[in-house]
Amino acid sequence: MNKKFELITDDCIEHAGKKLYRIRALRDFGYVKAGEVGGYIEKEENLSHDGNSWVYDDAFVFSDARIFDNAQVGGDAQVYDHAQVYDRARVCGHAKVCGHEEVSSHVRMCGNAKVSHATLHGQALQPESA
Repeated sequence: MNKKFELITDDCIEHAGKKLYRIRALRDFGYVKAGEVGGYIEKEENLSHDGNSWVYDDAFVFSDARIFDNAQVGGDAQVYDHAQVYDRARVCGHAKVCGHEEVSSHVRMCGNAKVSHATLHGQALQPESA
């Protein structure tokens, strides 16, 4: 496997009892350039090395959550528990995706939106004040 990112072991934070590591791109893909620094993840399994998915800014992805395909998580967003964000979905702002939720396709969640006990897919747009 050709890894697309690495965990920066000397740039980590403690959140919800978990140690989260900042990520750095090892190669160019999508809109990300080699050397670009991203958000925070707990472990490599949180972000796929395939596709163009990425965690930007100060976003957190932890527990058994997974980001893959061409999904993007950014801002101060948090994705955790067993949640999955994939396809071309985008989670940003202060949005939270948790539990066993799935956000996929062209869904865009921003602002203070929170998804729990739901699946969003298709071309849904989550309002910023949900």
